[in-house]
Amino acid sequence: MTQQPAMSITEADAMLTGPGGFFEIVTETVNGVEMGVVASPHSSLRDLLAASMNHGGDGSTRYYLFDDGRSATFAENISHAAAVAAGLTERYGIEPGDRVGLLGANQPGWIQGFWGTVSAGAIAVAMNGWWKGDEIRYGLDLTEPEVLIADRRRLERLDGDPGIPVITMDSGDADPGDADPGGADSVDSLIDAYRGRPLPDVEIAVDDPAAILFTSGTTGRPRGAVQTHRNFFAYLNCAYMIGARQFVRFPGESMDVGGPTLACSPLFHVSGLHACAVMAVGAGFNHLWTTGRYDAEKILRLTEEHGIARWSGVTTQVWRLVEHPRLHDYDVSSVISIGGGGSMWSPELQEICRSALPHARTSVTVGYGLTESSGLATSAADDVLKSHPDSVGYPLPTVGVRITDDGGAELPEGAVGNICLSGPMVTPGYWNDPVATADTIRDGWLRTGDYGYVHHGLLFLVSRRSDLIIRGGENIYPTEIEQRLDAHPAVAESAVVGVEHRELGQEVKAVVVVAVSETPAEDLVAELRAWVAATLADIKVPAHWELRTEPLPRNATGKILKQVVQGDAEYDFIEE
Repeated sequence: MTQQPAMSITEADAMLTGPGGFFEIVTETVNGVEMGVVASPHSSLRDLLAASMNHGGDGSTRYYLFDDGRSATFAENISHAAAVAAGLTERYGIEPGDRVGLLGANQPGWIQGFWGTVSAGAIAVAMNGWWKGDEIRYGLDLTEPEVLIADRRRLERLDGDPGIPVITMDSGDADPGDADPGGADSVDSLIDAYRGRPLPDVEIAVDDPAAILFTSGTTGRPRGAVQTHRNFFAYLNCAYMIGARQFVRFPGESMDVGGPTLACSPLFHVSGLHACAVMAVGAGFNHLWTTGRYDAEKILRLTEEHGIARWSGVTTQVWRLVEHPRLHDYDVSSVISIGGGGSMWSPELQEICRSALPHARTSVTVGYGLTESSGLATSAADDVLKSHPDSVGYPLPTVGVRITDDGGAELPEGAVGNICLSGPMVTPGYWNDPVATADTIRDGWLRTGDYGYVHHGLLFLVSRRSDLIIRGGENIYPTEIEQRLDAHPAVAESAVVGVEHRELGQEVKAVVVVAVSETPAEDLVAELRAWVAATLADIKVPAHWELRTEPLPRNATGKILKQVVQGDAEYDFIEE
C-alpha cells in the first residue's frame, strides 16, 4: 500500500513547475487569452509521433498489442502513419484542414488512420462507433469529411452510400466487398501501396485542429468538440504531472510500470484516444487492447498472461473486474494501479478495489474532466481519496478551476455552483456551432455544466449536468431520446431520467404520457422500446418504463420538472 507522502500536493507542484523543475511553465496566447502552458519541443502530433522512434532507442519497443495478436512497434507505427498520410494526400487529395472520418471498433486500422490523418495536417473526425444510421449521417453532415475510414459493420448501418470515398478499416483478411463500399481501398492496401514513404513535411501549427470528438448538449444532438494539437499536448502534460506528483511525493516508489497498460476504452473517446493511443506514443507505454464486447474474465486472463500493470476504465468495467467470481483464480499481482473516470467513483468501489488488489501500491486514482477539457483537469491520488473519497482531486498545474453562479460571478469557497475550467486543455469550440461555443466558453473559461464546490483546493462534484445520465461511463442526453419518443403517435409527451444502478452508475428510465392507445401496456412498452432502438444506439434505449395518463409537471416557462417526475421534489407550482 502507499506510504505516507513526503510532501503535500501544493509543495509537489511547486517543485515540479518552479525553477529547475521537471516542467517549464511559459506564458503564451491561446485562443486570444494569455495563459500558462508547459513548454514543449513539439508543435504537432506528427512531431510527437516522429520522436517516438526514440522509444527503445530505435523504435523497436512495442507500441500496441491487440488481444487477437495484431501488434506494432513504435517504428512500425510511424511507417504505417506515413504510408496512410501519403495515400490520403496523393490518392484522395486530402489537404491540411480537411476532415477525415474515423468510424469503427477498436482495431489497428483506427489507430493507423488517426496517425496518418493528423500527420497530413488533416482533422480526424472520431465518430461514435455505437451510432446507428441516422446518427452517423448527422455526424457526416455536421463535419463534412472528404473521406470516411470505416469498418464493415458501421458501413452496413448506413444502409446506403455515404456520399464520400470510403477506406475500409478492417484488416486485410476481410473482404471490403461485404459492406459494398464501392470498391474501396483498405487501410492495409494504402500501407502496402505507399510503404517506405517519409512522414509529410506540410506545416502544422500547435493551435491547428487535430481532431473532432463528439459530445452532446442540451439540444440533444451531438456536438463536435474540436481538439487542437495543443489540446492533446495539454492532456499529456497533465497526465505526466500526475506521475511526477507521485514520484516526488513518494520517492521510494519506482515509476517503472513493468508490464503493459490495459486499453479497453473506445478510441472515439478521450479515454481511448488521448489516454491510450496518444499517451503511449508520448510516454513510450505499451498498451494491450481488447476487442469485442467487454469481457471481465478475458481481462483477468490477459492480466495473468501478459503481466498487465495498469487497469483503467469506467466504473462499470471496474466493478465487473473487482467483483468477478473468478478474480482470485487468476494471478493479477502485476497490477500496480487502477483508475479512470467517466463517472464518480463511490467510496464503496474505492474500498473494494483496495481489498481486491492489496498488492497494488496505488489502488485507486480518479481524474475529472470532459471532452471539452481534453479529458483531464483534476486528479485525486489514493491517499487523497482515503481522506476525501467524494472528491475528484486537485487541479493540475496550468489548470484553472472556479465556481460561479448562473450569471458568471465567482462564488466563495464551499459554495455550490457551476464548475468552470481554464487552461490550454480547453477546446477552442464546437465545430460549425458558434452559438454553442460562445455560450460554453467565455474569456477562456469553459462552463462545464457540472455543479460542485471547492474546499481547501479540492474539487467536489455535486451533480453532472442536471439532465445528464451516465450509464457505464457513457454520457446519455435525455432530450434526444425524448424527441424520438414524442414522435410516436401513442405518446403525448415524455421525460427521460436516470435511475441509480449499483454497477452501471445509472440506467435510462422513460416516463411516458400515453395519448389515445388501445394497446395493452406491456405491448406498448415493447413497441416503444423497438421504436427508440430503430434510430438510437442501444445504450440509449430505456431499461425502465412508466406509463402515465396525467400531464407531466412543468414550470412557468413550460419546462418539465424532472425532479418532480422522479419524486425527488414536491410540485409546488401554482398555475395562474
